[in-house]
Amino acid sequence: MDFTLSEERRMLTETLTRFVREKYDLKTRHKAAKMEGGFDPAMWAEFAELGAVGALLPESAGGFGGAGEDILVVFEALGGGLVVEPFLATAVLGATPLIGAGRDDMLEEVIGGGLHLALAHTEPESRYEMARVACRAEGGKITGRKSVVVNGATADRLIVSARSSGDEADEAGIGLWLVDLKGPGVTMRAFGTVDGGHAAEFTFDGAPGEALGDPEGGYPALETALGRGALALCAEALGAMEACKALTLDYMKTRKQFGAPLAKFQALQHRMVEMVIAIEQARSLTMLAAGMLDAPRKERERAISAAKNLVGRVGRLVSEETIQLHGGIAMTWEYAAPHFAKRLIMIDHMLGDEDFHLARFMALEEAA
Repeated sequence: MDFTLSEERRMLTETLTRFVREKYDLKTRHKAAKMEGGFDPAMWAEFAELGAVGALLPESAGGFGGAGEDILVVFEALGGGLVVEPFLATAVLGATPLIGAGRDDMLEEVIGGGLHLALAHTEPESRYEMARVACRAEGGKITGRKSVVVNGATADRLIVSARSSGDEADEAGIGLWLVDLKGPGVTMRAFGTVDGGHAAEFTFDGAPGEALGDPEGGYPALETALGRGALALCAEALGAMEACKALTLDYMKTRKQFGAPLAKFQALQHRMVEMVIAIEQARSLTMLAAGMLDAPRKERERAISAAKNLVGRVGRLVSEETIQLHGGIAMTWEYAAPHFAKRLIMIDHMLGDEDFHLARFMALEEAA
């Protein structure tokens, strides 16, 4: 498998990395996170104009990318700046189920930055199990609850997973439905997350829904969206881990103890080396998952779960080492390190933590 990026993707990487470095410092990020909805609409429009949203969608959907490598380069650049704009919610989790569903008009608006989406799938009792859906769809009416819907409060439309038939944990019988969160039968409670993001809980009581494809055969599309989302989170974590590494190295070169920079102490050098090696291991598995995104289902899902498991473990290691090697400064609001650390911990718990994906990898291995 060739992991060399194409010329177009290298240009996209350089453009986004430079944009984030020059226009998205920590103060800009905090200001955006405090805005109504948790992001800056003007900044979102700039990202869309740069092509960052279109790069996440295939040509068939009006974009110019959509492959695993495109998700990798875009989200790694975003992770390096702790970008809070709704790339994951709108351009990955929300837009993926619309591909091939006859809603090209909505996809065009997404690429232009004018339409916001959110995937309402997780339920209070479902943990991370993808097929555990208790929310019901009967006669085009949705009834049930959804929790931790990322950027749910600012979405123009929700894509809701709901069951038309089968038992609560069956893959068959699940459909995906378009729901207007401002329509009848929808109750929402918005809240902030510990890493500066925003999410919402929804209660549906006979809310009107429009089926996306087969109302009982939506699980493959749901699994695809969640898989692309997990890959995006792994790539974002790589960007955050690289930022933590750079911050820590710079601090160790300048902070002195006993008359010498911290970087001169061999024990601390060993800890930095272990962190760098772990990041490279996470990068390798994430690149493999990106390359396997169009592979047969079991191979694709095994690669995604393997990457998400390792990224979760390495993210925790990098967070802890960054805080410990910095000392007290790493606990201050004005410094970037603690915000990267919180985001890395949150990424582990989104779309399945390391324990869930380890169990899922083993189950897929046994079923192969």
